[in-house]
Amino acid sequence: MGLYAATRDLLQFDPGTGMVHAGGVARWFERLLRAGERTSGLPPSANGASSFHLRWEIDGRFASAEVTLEVLEPPQVDSLYFWALQADFTDRTGHHRGGAHLGLQWFARHPGSTAVNWGGYDDTGRELEGTLSTLPSSTQNPNTRDFQWRPGVPYRLRIALAGVTGDATAWTGSIVELGSDRRTPAGPGVEIRRLLVPGGSELAGCLVWSEVFARCDAPSVSVRWSDPLVVGVDGRTTAPNWVTPTFQRHEDGGCANTDSMTDAVGVIQRTGVRRSTLPGRRLAVPS
Repeated sequence: MGLYAATRDLLQFDPGTGMVHAGGVARWFERLLRAGERTSGLPPSANGASSFHLRWEIDGRFASAEVTLEVLEPPQVDSLYFWALQADFTDRTGHHRGGAHLGLQWFARHPGSTAVNWGGYDDTGRELEGTLSTLPSSTQNPNTRDFQWRPGVPYRLRIALAGVTGDATAWTGSIVELGSDRRTPAGPGVEIRRLLVPGGSELAGCLVWSEVFARCDAPSVSVRWSDPLVVGVDGRTTAPNWVTPTFQRHEDGGCANTDSMTDAVGVIQRTGVRRSTLPGRRLAVPS
């Protein structure tokens, strides 16, 4: 096959529109790649979920991290959905001491299927202990509490240093509903509880994610993350300008029809759609 013929089969020019489209070979190759993708059925992963992430491109030692979360399209099935801000704990020398996640859940065993979760693990994988939450819990779970969140409403999630308790550092997880300006609190914030982290005196490695226990072909669900912010141990405030998306691999049980994209407000994570963003492709955070 000559160079012209090969190019013709890969790309085709439409004189009517002036656009270049994928040729027959390119379309066949695309179909071949997508033939093995998982777009239906339950995720066969170790925990039964398909997850995708947005890692903040920022380095440093932090005393707090926060972000605004808004559920744009809520779930239509009873399966568990979890959207969270995650941060790693380190000691002053940079050694890993565990991690924790703060976020909203769609959980059928809670009133209205809405809940909030603040929990984590130490560096051995053991679940972190903490204070008793003032919020009730229909599941009697110390980390997952009843919380009436509403679709289309922005909520500010914040993980912050709260002092030292014995030989552990206390970290608070809080949530506050924001008004229509996405800046002003619409009411008092709620401290979920305080987690006690042995040796974990600082934050590092922040990211946000969606963890979906529904079928890959469940109705589309979307959330938006906006205005990420960290405060360093030196008191300096920094807003990450970029995030890097990752998607759970097929061999690890991930669904292939999840996507991350930006709009005028923030970065959207969506299920049940054709993926347009390649893993590892940086996304600029709208300011």
